[in-house]
Amino acid sequence: MPRSPAGITGKNFKSLRYPLWTQNKARLIQAYLQLFEYITHHGTYIDGFAAPQEADLPDMWAAKLVLEMKPKWFRDFWLCDLKPGGIEALKMLQTEHASSKRRVNVLPGDFNEKVYEILNSGQITERKATFALLDQRTFECEWRTVEALSRHKSTGNKIELFYFFATGWVDRSLAAVSRADTKSKVDRWWGRADWHELLGMDGTARAQMVARRFEEELGFKKAVAYPIHSDKRGGRVMYHMIHATDHPEAFSLMVRAYRKISGRPDIEITEQQLDLEDLLHEIQAEEGDNS
Repeated sequence: MPRSPAGITGKNFKSLRYPLWTQNKARLIQAYLQLFEYITHHGTYIDGFAAPQEADLPDMWAAKLVLEMKPKWFRDFWLCDLKPGGIEALKMLQTEHASSKRRVNVLPGDFNEKVYEILNSGQITERKATFALLDQRTFECEWRTVEALSRHKSTGNKIELFYFFATGWVDRSLAAVSRADTKSKVDRWWGRADWHELLGMDGTARAQMVARRFEEELGFKKAVAYPIHSDKRGGRVMYHMIHATDHPEAFSLMVRAYRKISGRPDIEITEQQLDLEDLLHEIQAEEGDNS
């Protein structure tokens, strides 16, 4: 892995020793954004696949948790989903927050199309801190959508992305692709026709390769792959969350949020000096121990 680019440090952190498991991934987003809003004092949140993934587990619903953040400095919310049941849930959430000063926009439809409605709204300005959660199941988020989000701003920090890559079952899903329409869908998801090269790769190496695409192709100053495990004792890595950012404080805040949600104390007296490369090497070793 390359050393951290100038301006965004990766130091002052020990290894992420405790696994973060799937039921806590929404809480990770909430914890990170709650830390970040103390820097920006404002924010816009975009959620491309925003309906609750588990209807009976509201603590796993990122849109709900982000709207419940305090202080309530985030003002604009763009929540999209394709399924009618998901839209119904989002509209109920919108109604719940109707009395606040926040603008909660619910967009029914395919986020790969609706993203342009958001970007062309005039609300995502150069100086407005904007965060987009792309919590796809497998192949739902097309690469052109990621490109559109990353290239929307020309002078300010890019729209910060949380992109979920389905490490736990991507091999099985790719191996099952046979029909022409499914191949076309995967081509759009990966943005190229060489997705067959992903098959059989080591999960950590593959996630790091995806993260490098965010840096090298999309121009983010830093992109890091964080493992999300199957349960709180570790187990299989089900997702890698690619966190792509331009902000110099973002890496330290995400590590702090990851520690907090996974059960590790935020601050340790014996904290060592590690750069990003060392940190990722330790994460990879620990993933191997839990696989």
